[in-house]
Amino acid sequence: MKTLFKSQELWDLVESEFADPDEGHAQRLRENRKKDSKLLFLIQQALHDDIFPQISAAETSHEAWEILQQEYMGDKKVIAVKLQTLRRDFETLLMKSNESVQDYMSRVSSIVNLMKSYGENISDEIVVPKVLRSLTKKFEHVVAAIEESKDLSDYSFDELMGSLLTHEDGINKSHEKIEEKAFQVKEESSDRGRGRERGRFRGRGRGRGRGRSQFN
Repeated sequence: MKTLFKSQELWDLVESEFADPDEGHAQRLRENRKKDSKLLFLIQQALHDDIFPQISAAETSHEAWEILQQEYMGDKKVIAVKLQTLRRDFETLLMKSNESVQDYMSRVSSIVNLMKSYGENISDEIVVPKVLRSLTKKFEHVVAAIEESKDLSDYSFDELMGSLLTHEDGINKSHEKIEEKAFQVKEESSDRGRGRERGRFRGRGRGRGRGRSQFN
């Protein structure tokens, strides 16, 4: 819902509530009230019937949002504790040895989005370097290349994910080729072994045949 409000440039009204402008700005006041009524309507429409009564008396979008925030996120002390936990989770994030890029980046996104939902101002400029520091050793070369060639202050999380997925795909294909080659070598070795066995059997048969002809 917050994303929707931001996309329509209405989030500031929800977050801080509009103030009545000075005299002589009646037009601006009407515009602000119209926007706020639209926001309040959107909030009401998004709620389940069981939740709606909690904000039915709210007269502004800011008031309704504050009620919902208090109900589902807790007061400021609760939010502070939750944020502290999430910050610790974020700082200790590490990619597991057998974890895919997609799974790891999903874990990162989940924590970052939770932090944002509790009001944390965390940007890609913070998240991207953290991810680069927490990858496994098989990504050392791509990390070095990104740090050398990219401006990390302007490098998005999505761009980073794309680069890492491409690198991971290359690693997987390389492993597949190695495994395929090893399998071929094993098959060729087995074929040569079976050929030698067949040769020995044929040689023994001819030897016994010659022996019998001498006695005859």
